Amino acid sequence: MLGGYRIEGRRAAEIAASVEQGVGSGELEPGRSLPPMRELAAELGVNPNTVAAAYRTLRERGVIETAGRRGSRVRPRPATTAREAIGVEAPEGARDISTGNPDPALLPSLDAALAAAARRHERHPTLYGAPGLTDDLVRLARTAFDADTVPPGPVAAASGSLDAIERVLAAHLKPGDAVAVEDPGWGSLLDLVPALGLRTLPVALDDDGPLPQAVERALRQGARALVVTDRAQNPTGAAVSAPRARELRRVLAGHPRVLLIEDDHGHGIVDLPLHPLAGEGGPTDHWALVRSTAKAYGPDLRLAVLTGDAVTVDRVRGRQRLGPGWVSHLLQHTVTALWESRAIDPAEVAGSYGRRRTALIEALAARGVEAHGRSGMNVWVPVPDETGAVARLLRAGWAVAPGARFRIDSPPGVRLTVSALSEDEAGPVADAVAAAIRPGEARRYG
Repeated sequence: MLGGYRIEGRRAAEIAASVEQGVGSGELEPGRSLPPMRELAAELGVNPNTVAAAYRTLRERGVIETAGRRGSRVRPRPATTAREAIGVEAPEGARDISTGNPDPALLPSLDAALAAAARRHERHPTLYGAPGLTDDLVRLARTAFDADTVPPGPVAAASGSLDAIERVLAAHLKPGDAVAVEDPGWGSLLDLVPALGLRTLPVALDDDGPLPQAVERALRQGARALVVTDRAQNPTGAAVSAPRARELRRVLAGHPRVLLIEDDHGHGIVDLPLHPLAGEGGPTDHWALVRSTAKAYGPDLRLAVLTGDAVTVDRVRGRQRLGPGWVSHLLQHTVTALWESRAIDPAEVAGSYGRRRTALIEALAARGVEAHGRSGMNVWVPVPDETGAVARLLRAGWAVAPGARFRIDSPPGVRLTVSALSEDEAGPVADAVAAAIRPGEARRYG
């Protein structure tokens, strides 16, 4: 079962460390099954509870996963190997359209907002014992939620979308629980779920969001939570439409105990309306909707706001008080100043990304290449040979993100970020993509 590797140890911590050492050295490769707990306990001469505790620690650290009667095995991608490591480095002279970053030219200047926050700090410095949230941030966040028909609920803040999602998951789930996630989906989330000791259940999607039948299947398989990207889905650009939202609400209504998490990181860069799945009085008892400032105002502005049912938000705030305590009021005041001054025009930002996406998708379609990108700053291109396509594009001078960074069971593809492109570059990029996908038919298109 383990090849030539021998797990050692008498205490749970020693057994867990031995497995981690084998994984780190490569002697226990991804997917390798571990011995049943009683079998390993007999071999080591310890109580089966000791091995159970070691396996529990390994699950919580994201080293192994448990698949019911099939037992425990080393994760296909241990938590120490981030999906972001799957990629290519753009050599000198190549254009990097793989990063997923916003266009710096569309980000607002922070000078005035930071200066206003600093002046406010001088007058009223935040000290221990102060409320975790500023009144202005709560007021503006709640007003924006209300405008988008997000159900009433208290507000909390976190250090970005992933931090918020992690806190909401931890507020309700325990190691071993399953989480339904979009596939393809956000690589960082696909890493986070198993790192928390949770299991991922992939959910297929199209341009209108998660497929209802796929969500139903995952929930029937025991998913305790569902994470949905409302708009600007990464990597496909999907956005939940009104009809799809109604279908998904009907599915969720049959599973009221499932935790619903909605990620609206596209707020401020998308001109499509929000169709939240959460609704007053349902469809699930516990829910949260998260909004980050990263894409619209800058990735280094580490702040996200979230709302949800009272129990969920209260648990998030309570646990936060025992860790970081609060999100810096300097950041909260900076974001407040940006919101109040209307530092960006969401329609203008969304229009800029939209024109670039549309130009690229239409250019690809003219070359017979399927592509997806309904919203946001990314375009997803299905490919028959992911590794070959990435390599050929790199030789042609374009670095793209391999789909393996975003996939569980879905077919191969590549992600192209349009932030660094102009509309005029859509043709050359489409030429390179078409040639990379069909190398035997490489030709230029007028």
